[in-house]
Amino acid sequence: MKKQSKRRKMKKQQGNITLSKDVIYLLGDQTIQELIDEVKKDFENRQNVRRKLELQWQLNMNFVLGNQYCDIAPNGQIEDREKRFYWQERQVFNHLAPILETRLAKLNRVRPKMSVMPATDTDSDIYAAKLSTLLLNSAYQKNELDKIIFEATVWSETCGTVFYKLGWDASGGRQVGDADDKPVFEGDISITVVPPFEIYPDYLTACEIEDCQSLIHAQAMTTKTIQEIWGVEVAGEQVNIFNNTPPLSPQDMAIVIERYEKPSSKFPEGRLIIIAQDKLLHLGELELRIGADYTLSYPFVKQTCTKAAGSFFGISIIERAIPVQRAYNAVKNRKHEFLNRIAMGVLAVEDGAVDTDELTEEGLPPGKIVVYRQGSNPPVFMDTGRLPAELNYEEDRLMNEFISISGVSEIMRNSQVPSSISSGVGLQLLIEQDDTRLSMTAEFIREAVKSIAKMILRLYKQFVTETRLLKAAGENGELETYYWRDNDITSDDVAFATENELNQTPANKRNFVFDLLKTGLLADENGKISNHMRHKILEMLGLGIWEGAKDIESLHIKKAKKENQALLRQEVNPSEIDDHDLHIQEHIKFMLCDEFKKASQEIEKRFLTHIRQHKEIAKIDNEENIQ
Repeated sequence: MKKQSKRRKMKKQQGNITLSKDVIYLLGDQTIQELIDEVKKDFENRQNVRRKLELQWQLNMNFVLGNQYCDIAPNGQIEDREKRFYWQERQVFNHLAPILETRLAKLNRVRPKMSVMPATDTDSDIYAAKLSTLLLNSAYQKNELDKIIFEATVWSETCGTVFYKLGWDASGGRQVGDADDKPVFEGDISITVVPPFEIYPDYLTACEIEDCQSLIHAQAMTTKTIQEIWGVEVAGEQVNIFNNTPPLSPQDMAIVIERYEKPSSKFPEGRLIIIAQDKLLHLGELELRIGADYTLSYPFVKQTCTKAAGSFFGISIIERAIPVQRAYNAVKNRKHEFLNRIAMGVLAVEDGAVDTDELTEEGLPPGKIVVYRQGSNPPVFMDTGRLPAELNYEEDRLMNEFISISGVSEIMRNSQVPSSISSGVGLQLLIEQDDTRLSMTAEFIREAVKSIAKMILRLYKQFVTETRLLKAAGENGELETYYWRDNDITSDDVAFATENELNQTPANKRNFVFDLLKTGLLADENGKISNHMRHKILEMLGLGIWEGAKDIESLHIKKAKKENQALLRQEVNPSEIDDHDLHIQEHIKFMLCDEFKKASQEIEKRFLTHIRQHKEIAKIDNEENIQ
């Protein structure tokens, strides 16, 4: 069973909330009601300070969805622009949506693989690092991290910023028993996406989460969910999804405000205050030791599209492209209006010569008989001229503006090679330039995943105090089992196991492997490719291990490593099927490491005896082969 969380429970007595003695000090000089009022006022102040940013985010979302005739009004609302004339064209030629989709398609390739670096070069730390890497991969699969990253990237590309929230889910993992007729689970990692609308820093000039002295996470929850989690009944109401907008949510909702406070001299363990309506749901210390060196920290990771200097929130490419989209819509609609005038014509009639009401209502259909007053001139079409070339020029210029602002070229957006490019080298350079424009955003995603990986290891280190079973696929595809607990995690030094995925496409990787094969760098001293290297080449080509074929050399090495661990406890006899040269090398390598220096003379004697046995069997095999 995992160690129980230190969260302090609150009790209800005759409708009043009372706190246990060990958390009374967290009130400071305030009463419970004063604390609730102070948190609510703090939340309202942060809302007011951030209102302009929220309006911009809402405007971005409207433009992506195609509602592009709206703007931020002086009263702080998103309002639609009305037509100045009834005949005005107001069509939307949405280029922001395909730009966003193209960027997402490119960034969807950014799924970095993480590996844990060992704390020392001893075999035990190397094994612990390998186990930690497997734990990360397992946590990624359980939480479907690929889907989470994609959802988060949609938010960051639209609004400029998104957050990941990590926590420990006591109802996660395998069921280990029952208590009070209720199932008890191991507990496991939980990762959720938090939109920027829900995060409120104390200062907008704090560049990183760690720079904030306090952080508020406000989210709408149903009253039933609040009752299940905290055991407190809260009156429901309609909640505004966005600030200063009509309420859209059901009436059984309430805003839950979580204020995280950094450890300070007054509160060395920090504070976590959770309120809803006028009820205090929770008051306690920070619980998660997910900061550097396992210190208490905020359970959030930030991901941005483009960083803004001196600002907590990032900037979206959509925000920069909105003025260009407005101008493009205006140009296209003016062109259509002009073409309508040319096609339909503009009639000039003398006053009183014809029934203008009938002419206005019916127009001039084919075969229409036009009756005009005797002695007057018949209606004539006015010369509307030709479509101005400036409109076509401006349309082309705006299309180039989209490319320069968004970093999405014709190749990425239209899957079409520009007519000015005729060579393969030029095409490759253009593709690399496109990837370079996106590399900064891709790097922000990679850094966010790296921070998530570190927090996952720290959470396992904090909460997994009992031995657990981990099942993972080995290098040759077979199922391997590991028993582990918190002490087996000796390092949270996480590094990227892959390069930036934007720079290395599958085709580039295959060409690189073929180039290595041509140069002979993958061959041994005899110029031949070993079976072990052959299987590695297949893996690098993305073909995996065919038909579950096992590399016999790697199996012998793995068996020798298991013998090393067994020889520390007992004697082990070599097998006749062993590759004795490989086994001897692995045993000697283990004896030369720093970890073996602490071994007793008895263990050293056991290893030397085992090595001699390998040599004797190898000698007998050689003599038989000679005969």
